[in-house]
Amino acid sequence: MIALFTIAGLGILALLAEIFKFRKLLSFAVPMGVLAAYCLNFYEWNHPIRIEQFANMLQFGKLELAFSGVLLATAFFWFIFANDYFENESSSADHFALVCFALTGAIMLVSYTNMTMLFLGVEILSIPLYVMAASRKSDISSNEAGFKYFLMGAFASGFLLFGIALVYGATGSFDLATIADSVRIMYAANAVPGFLYVGVLMMLIAMCFKVAAAPFHFWSPDVYQGSPTVVTAFMSTIVKTAGFVAFMRLFNGCFFSVSDKWTLILAVISAASLVISNITAASQSNVKRMLAYSSISHAGFMLMAIIANSQTSTPAILYYSLAYSISSIGGFTILYNLTKGKEGQETFDLFNGLGKRNPMIAACMVVILLSLAGIPVTSGFFAKYYVLAGLMGKGFGWLIVLAIVMSAVGVYYYFKIIIAMYFKKPDIETPVAFESSHAALIGITTAFTILLGFVPQYIIGMLS
Repeated sequence: MIALFTIAGLGILALLAEIFKFRKLLSFAVPMGVLAAYCLNFYEWNHPIRIEQFANMLQFGKLELAFSGVLLATAFFWFIFANDYFENESSSADHFALVCFALTGAIMLVSYTNMTMLFLGVEILSIPLYVMAASRKSDISSNEAGFKYFLMGAFASGFLLFGIALVYGATGSFDLATIADSVRIMYAANAVPGFLYVGVLMMLIAMCFKVAAAPFHFWSPDVYQGSPTVVTAFMSTIVKTAGFVAFMRLFNGCFFSVSDKWTLILAVISAASLVISNITAASQSNVKRMLAYSSISHAGFMLMAIIANSQTSTPAILYYSLAYSISSIGGFTILYNLTKGKEGQETFDLFNGLGKRNPMIAACMVVILLSLAGIPVTSGFFAKYYVLAGLMGKGFGWLIVLAIVMSAVGVYYYFKIIIAMYFKKPDIETPVAFESSHAALIGITTAFTILLGFVPQYIIGMLS
């Protein structure tokens, strides 16, 4: 709860910075504010705070605090990575405000207990991102990314609102607990109205749009490629985590009683996400576009945790989101430094000879790629393992086999970068230098990627 107020306050502070002429202080104040919010979030873990006026809209138990911690830790690393994004004096305050408000929406999505807050969280997260995606104003691909993201986001919001309206019509409430009880009673009495199922289906489609699951993924590659790299990293980590937690709270909590009506649909969507993304990613020449399809593949895996619908689902999504976010921040930081001044030209050739030009950075990239591919003993391997283990015995053996096969395909396109770094000759032989803060961030995220692979039971045990 305190972290939510802190981040929202930072957004308001950034808006006031232009008026009261303290814009230059934001580059220090906002990241430190995010770090303070993380510490307060950690304090609240052992000292619960309850505000009655918010109790029926948001809740901050250990589950919500754990996911908020993942978001805040990722955001802190992201601010270190994205320092260049705030260098434009004319718009830096606006950018800080947009990011803080997007992060506020993300925290709302991991803690909502009411459909109203779900919608508000989605919009507070999404609207700043429409602007951020198009923030490279001189680049037509960035403008296209912002416009396409806006159109698809509005389309998904329409589905979400229509679905909420139908669910409200069947249950008479926006409160998740009340809806869950009503649906359970109606299902037990075999008296569920048909339009409730339509509402559930429409909300499922809306959430699949938000997390870029196939076949509702078609906006993702263009938006990821056209947006500034730092914004792509934000969407790939913080937005993805918040979207899946919101998805899980809605379907594993609210619509648990009618899970037999939506699990098979979600399994087909998960399978489509795995097949389409991995096969398409293997043929890409643009690294950001490849990472977009990779993100869709990871969405397919995280959907499996929701399909499992068991006690292990929440810990699995917590661990997966943490492992994926940390690895992605490190990978995007390396990509960003290699593409400075070459936005829109993020080809695999940029990595040619990196093993000789900067051996330490290349070694870190290998670890990050191995984690994203799910190779032992990295955190990415255990993330996929816990998801697949949770699905065992649920009648979806075919999906588990498909996921393993598609993971093997994923190894191919991740290894294209490793081959370029160590077995291809670069156009320029001179060493490539990385900004000191970025080099430190890459080292830290790589260390965490390895460390999380050795202590997965600690993260899983937090919510088991």
